[in-house]
Amino acid sequence: MELKDTLNKTKEEQAIQYELKKLEQSLDVMKDILDHEYQGMVLVDAEGKILKFNYEKLMGIKEKDVIGKHVDEVIDNTRLHIVIKTGKKEINDIQKIQGKDMIATRIPIMKDGKVIGAIGSVVFKDVRELKPLIQRIETFEKTFNKYKGEIKKMHEATYSFDHIITRNKRMEHLKEVAKRAAESNSTVLIQGESGTGKEYFAHGIHKASHRRYGTFVRINCAAIPKELLEAELFGYEEGAFTGARKEGKLGKLEIANGGTVLLDEIGTMPLEMQAKLLRVLEEREFERIGGTERIGLDIRVIASTNEELEETIVKGKFRQDLYYRLNVIRLDIPPLRERRDDIPLLSKHMIYDLSNRIGVGTKEIAHETMEILQSYNWPGNVRELRNIIESALNLVKGSIIYPEHLPEHMVQSANEGQRNTEELLLKDIVAKVEIKAIREALKESNGNRTEAAKKLGIHRTALYKKIDAYGMDIKSF
Repeated sequence: MELKDTLNKTKEEQAIQYELKKLEQSLDVMKDILDHEYQGMVLVDAEGKILKFNYEKLMGIKEKDVIGKHVDEVIDNTRLHIVIKTGKKEINDIQKIQGKDMIATRIPIMKDGKVIGAIGSVVFKDVRELKPLIQRIETFEKTFNKYKGEIKKMHEATYSFDHIITRNKRMEHLKEVAKRAAESNSTVLIQGESGTGKEYFAHGIHKASHRRYGTFVRINCAAIPKELLEAELFGYEEGAFTGARKEGKLGKLEIANGGTVLLDEIGTMPLEMQAKLLRVLEEREFERIGGTERIGLDIRVIASTNEELEETIVKGKFRQDLYYRLNVIRLDIPPLRERRDDIPLLSKHMIYDLSNRIGVGTKEIAHETMEILQSYNWPGNVRELRNIIESALNLVKGSIIYPEHLPEHMVQSANEGQRNTEELLLKDIVAKVEIKAIREALKESNGNRTEAAKKLGIHRTALYKKIDAYGMDIKSF
């Protein structure tokens, strides 16, 4: 039995020695590299005896003089023999060797759960050599933080929900929905005519969310040429295509990582890009153009459009599956003509804001001017109202904005609208009088149309036409 145990022990030791021999051979391959660097390396067995030694340049000791010796007899303050006992590695530890502080790393070598040796290395001759490196790292860090700060300023939400000025019930409801949407990570689709304030809602959602400290990246899908949109979204690696930047480029989605991306005018995105975007939104990762590395994506997506996406789907210009992916929470922003009750409040707010910005005194809007503003159709919505107010502030000399300070087409439109209203009212009055007179004439004539026409003083044919035009039911006469 003892012989068998001895044989097993011998085989185990031989296996350990074989593993260490292979490691020595591997380290021999690295010898040329180590000989030309400020590095030192020592390999010891399970008893702490030196098997490989490459500290000659650092300590002036040749390898042949120390092979087989215990490591603590050769290297000052070594802990390799301790690492062998604990089996725990020690990374970047300060070790004083020959009076110089050095940075040492000690790693145990394991085999079948047992420590069979250890490797120790010194990266620098002296920690003082770290100073230039530390300075360089600090410089790089300052530069990185500088550009990081600039990027954050470039991609930062400007507006909050407080910038959405309204007393309109529908708009107040939309603000509440948007505030609740800000609490989640779900995709939001904002639809509305140009100038209705879709971007204000997008900014507000980002600023009210837990991502508010991340970047807010706006991508105008309509403004980026089709052939450049993929590179703009996903970025590209060095030399990915002809004309690419030598150093490559980060994509907008990667810049938005951890924050929010606004895909503005999403309805104009080409179909092939819609397919790629859908895949990215579902997989939450992407590759740069020309790259092979998969980059994880953690973004909140808000899409906005002034088109009816349902109509573009029918026309085959928008993917239905992408539409359903985007249309999780939907906000339909009404045009200004459907929230005319907001015009006085918006105008007052804009006058205050713009008068300070352009350096003129605060003005008031005359009653007749406000009537024109509220009767106008506003094809450009809130954006157009702001431009009209700014124009008036530059034209008015006194403290009150009168109709003459508004664009001529607005005043004409208001006058035409008033004339049309007056004409409509007159027609209504005439119609009511005629219907009443016809009914009385038919009643007096017991339903005889010829006799009723004589009573009214008109031809029988004219009476028939009026009865048809007014849709009168004369069966009861």
